[in-house]
Amino acid sequence: MSTAPQAPTLPPAGTETETGTGTETGTETGSGTGRQHVRRFGLPVASALVLGNIIGGGIFLLPASVAPYGTISLVAFGILTLGALALALVFGRLARRHPVTGGPYVYARAAFGDFAGFLSAWSYWITAWVSNAALAVAAVGYLDVLVPLHDSKAATLAAALAVQWLPAAANLAGTRYVGAVQVVATVLKFVPLLLVAVGGFFFFDGANLGPFQATDGGALGAVSASAAILLFSYLGVESAAVSAGEVRDPRRNVGRATVLGTLAAAALYLLTMVSVFGTVPHDRLVDSSAPFADSVNLMFGGTWGGAAVACMALVSMVGALNGWTLLSAQTPYAAARDGLFPQVFTVKRRGVPTVGVVVTVVLASLLTVYNYTAGSGGVFETLVLVTTFTATVPYLLSAAAQIYFLLSGRADRVQRSRLVRDTLLALAAFGFSLWLVAGSGHAAVYQGVLFLFAGVLVYAWMAARKRAAADAPEPAEAVNPAPAA
Repeated sequence: MSTAPQAPTLPPAGTETETGTGTETGTETGSGTGRQHVRRFGLPVASALVLGNIIGGGIFLLPASVAPYGTISLVAFGILTLGALALALVFGRLARRHPVTGGPYVYARAAFGDFAGFLSAWSYWITAWVSNAALAVAAVGYLDVLVPLHDSKAATLAAALAVQWLPAAANLAGTRYVGAVQVVATVLKFVPLLLVAVGGFFFFDGANLGPFQATDGGALGAVSASAAILLFSYLGVESAAVSAGEVRDPRRNVGRATVLGTLAAAALYLLTMVSVFGTVPHDRLVDSSAPFADSVNLMFGGTWGGAAVACMALVSMVGALNGWTLLSAQTPYAAARDGLFPQVFTVKRRGVPTVGVVVTVVLASLLTVYNYTAGSGGVFETLVLVTTFTATVPYLLSAAAQIYFLLSGRADRVQRSRLVRDTLLALAAFGFSLWLVAGSGHAAVYQGVLFLFAGVLVYAWMAARKRAAADAPEPAEAVNPAPAA
């Protein structure tokens, strides 16, 4: 007879057990022991963390990716922003209940047990390394502006692989090099975005917008499909919740930082998308591999501006890959510390989970090779839609965990005065995530389900090992003979 899974015992509020947040240094193997550490992030830094992680490198190609649907994609962006804010508020509520590092993984495991926690961690990990493959493809589009590669598929593939392995090498060199790359990339990231967001409105031409709906199949289908692609731009909304253990007063600041960071990112995204739509003719934007470079070239004439933007965008995307490579290695590291991933993922060198970095970049490279050699068009869009599906799994589980906590009626978890409002908010976040799954399309859901179900075998293996270790007989204690009288 089986029993219901027991929710794990979480640390009390105000403490945290380290679970792979990247704060440790030196060489580490095994699970280690938990220890308290000082929280460092206040509200401004936590908000900047959310903003910086949301605005990665994907924005530099997304205007061209949604252009085939027409300007109706701006409607999709507005709906997506409302859904992202619902998720942000749900993550804030959950962080008040579980103010520890781990985010969606912690919430799913606390509500539904180890298997749900594993699925959340596994799916989030897939999202991270598939996103790396998508960012590499986007980076090659801007590299093509500087060094023409589009005539050779082999050269394009080689460049996409190089863009992935260089940040991996920086990660393997240690956290000091990761930080140095990240500072430069963050500065250069906002220069072309602000240039296009502000400058574009001085050159805006409504004739460039093209048709409102450029595809067949109805407005709802176009909105759903473009929203599924645009969700890639909001990956990172959970950043403050994932890092809650390092946020000062997380019960108060995680929710606020998540909302503030999401709103700031939404404002910048909307300005840049409208600006690109209004400066690059629609028929040219649909086929563009570097829409921001095209926009600047059309604003100022010539190619010098586009080349400069391409350089900054390329550095920005390499920086985003640098950060996401570390993040994608930390996720299996945290799960391995809890015994849900193989222990080899806990190996650290110079503060970096080295096995996680290597496995992540190998998987991303294999996926890149497959999508380039399979002959399907729109490699970036295909990869982005896969991440949309895999990202919604931890989002769905988090929303479901919030509903469970609210309806279970436990006094330590439910603020009864907010019960109805919080329940409606969680239901909205859950329904929004389901809508995104529907908009991902059959091909993306097919690949995503294959990746997700492959993890079930890993969980079965890890669960069997834990059960065998628990059932193993303890070694007999030596019996000391009584001393002679």
